[in-house]
Amino acid sequence: MKFLKKTLVFTTAFTLSLASIAQTPPQPKELYGDGGVSAFYHWSHNIPAKPGELLKTEKIVEPQVKLENASENIRFLYSSTSGKDSKTPVVVSGSIHVPKGQAPQGGWPVVLWGHGTVGLADRCAPSTAGRSYRDLQYLNRWLQEGFAVVATDYEGLGVAGPHLLINVPSLAYGVLDSGRAALKTKLPLANKFVIVGQSQGGAAAVAASSYSATYAPELNIKGSIGTGVIYRDPNAPPSSSQLSLNPHVVSPSIGYGIYGFLVSQSLNPDLKVSDVYTAQAAPLVEQARFSCLSSLTGDIEFAALTPAQALVPNPSQRYKLIQEQQGKDYGYYPTLKINHPVFIGTGANDVTPDARSQVKLVKDLCEAGTTAQGHLYFGLGHSATVNASLKDSVPFAKKVIAGEKVESICDPKIK
Repeated sequence: MKFLKKTLVFTTAFTLSLASIAQTPPQPKELYGDGGVSAFYHWSHNIPAKPGELLKTEKIVEPQVKLENASENIRFLYSSTSGKDSKTPVVVSGSIHVPKGQAPQGGWPVVLWGHGTVGLADRCAPSTAGRSYRDLQYLNRWLQEGFAVVATDYEGLGVAGPHLLINVPSLAYGVLDSGRAALKTKLPLANKFVIVGQSQGGAAAVAASSYSATYAPELNIKGSIGTGVIYRDPNAPPSSSQLSLNPHVVSPSIGYGIYGFLVSQSLNPDLKVSDVYTAQAAPLVEQARFSCLSSLTGDIEFAALTPAQALVPNPSQRYKLIQEQQGKDYGYYPTLKINHPVFIGTGANDVTPDARSQVKLVKDLCEAGTTAQGHLYFGLGHSATVNASLKDSVPFAKKVIAGEKVESICDPKIK
């Protein structure tokens, strides 16, 4: 009982201290989670109107950011285009990792890597924060197989301004312009690319593939690989392709919804936390502005927060309209008729997003005329599929780089 009282006192103090944060309206930098990174990420000059310009580089010395199988690890800034309006120039950060050994004639083929959701704050950018153990294993494998890795942080991570999360044009521009800028370094890189991504990055891979022919036709993209890909089917009724959370079970997945709300608020600053979230959840919403994903999900579990406790019964009509408009403006791939082969790896047990929506993406790619391979992995969820799929994605990548034909698998069977 004494332990229980201490726990209750600590939990109450924690909640009250966070609640005090929520009482002050967030300022622009707080809305966006800006700051907390080195001076390298600050760009004070005019941003070039031309996307894909190399702005500056530095050697990565932090061990948590380096890749073990790389001979060189470089941090870079480059110009890109904002996904908010598809015209405003922005600065984006990222990193370049070169394999060990002698480069082949013409340079190393390149994996353009799109990472999964890490948070919204600048300090969550992988080029400064480092990567999960899963992603380290994954990217080191690509280096071992003879691919350089060029990894964007996406718009608004690392550098100032809002990160837009699942914004199809923003993700596409960030990935494609990272490739353009990387070719302007003196590193031995070939204009031969495979776009690769997981979760949010899986959406980035399909988005970049969808935009590549019109936005960056000079890039020689040989194929793309996505795992855990987020897909909004334009012909499906709202929310039909996703599983619903049990409203009375503590769920770290609430964190993704909080990040989504904060993106909406960065685009519509008059949107209030109380339009969507309860007073009990409000402190965690404020915490999420600067919390990276692993920290936020831990806080949600610590607070024992369920969807029923976190969400108001009836979100404001304004929020619903904003969500609907954002979906229309930023949620869809412009075409599924892609001019290079596409590999989609899905865990049969994935619920983030639902495996069924990923299988439907494969079908829709095939129907659009794309050479698409679907691979469905027995018993695996959202994260485990990443490295498990290498047994199929590495041979796929090597074939497309070599110009060899790959066959479509439009109706994947569980392996």
